[in-house]
Amino acid sequence: MSEIVHLHRSDRVLEITIDRPPVNAINSEVSALIYEACCRLQDDDSLSVGIITGAGDKVFSAGWDLKEIASKDSSEEALNESLNSPGGFAGLSEFWDLYKPVIAAVNGLAVGGGFEIALAADIIIASEHAEFFFPEMQRGFLPDAGGVQRLPRRVPYNVAMELMLTGRRMGANEAKHWGLVHEITPRNGVMDRAQELAHQIATGAPLALQALKEVMPEIYNLPLEEAFAETKPLNPKLPIYQKMLTSDDFMEGARAFTEKRAPVWQAK
Repeated sequence: MSEIVHLHRSDRVLEITIDRPPVNAINSEVSALIYEACCRLQDDDSLSVGIITGAGDKVFSAGWDLKEIASKDSSEEALNESLNSPGGFAGLSEFWDLYKPVIAAVNGLAVGGGFEIALAADIIIASEHAEFFFPEMQRGFLPDAGGVQRLPRRVPYNVAMELMLTGRRMGANEAKHWGLVHEITPRNGVMDRAQELAHQIATGAPLALQALKEVMPEIYNLPLEEAFAETKPLNPKLPIYQKMLTSDDFMEGARAFTEKRAPVWQAK
């Protein structure tokens, strides 16, 4: 276990906690450690769901460590170090082969890259005092480690543009209003709720969970008829989905329901 990225396992759930005081900023070491944790989540057949959060109750993550960036001799050096991180920024933003769901438990400020970490998750649970904002415009660059790419897909275009242009803080209630946040919890209840939800998700068939993560990005922006065409048997672009269709677990759920028992999943 690292001193700055803690891992805790609870049954089929892996909790990843960024613990780098005072604001859980992301440097190259943190990115590498989160990437390693995500690899463990993906590769361990006995794990189904991940939770990512920040230590404390004030800051989820302040994003890119600007002090580390300022210590570089040039923007080229700073960018090369960031762009060469496996999995993209924070080890998660471009981890395209991570086919297990991740919940972001946002326990405070999600600033810049911290906001982008939350956007890289599949579900965001936020405490009532959480705030999301992109100050990059006032720092001389763009939130291009997921902000410009993901935010307009999650909230209306004009809302995303205004947030990025102004750098203003969006509270948890507004984030939920736009559908960005799934649920708001009391100040100290965000991890309890994230854990509860993760364990609920983990009862699903492991192969089906991965198939959903494979399918959704492929069909999300397609016209309806094309989306249906993509999810037909024998589509080589969706190998996990195809494996699910021919697995024993495809029938196990129906059998378990009929026999009034809990399903026993075989595929990993």
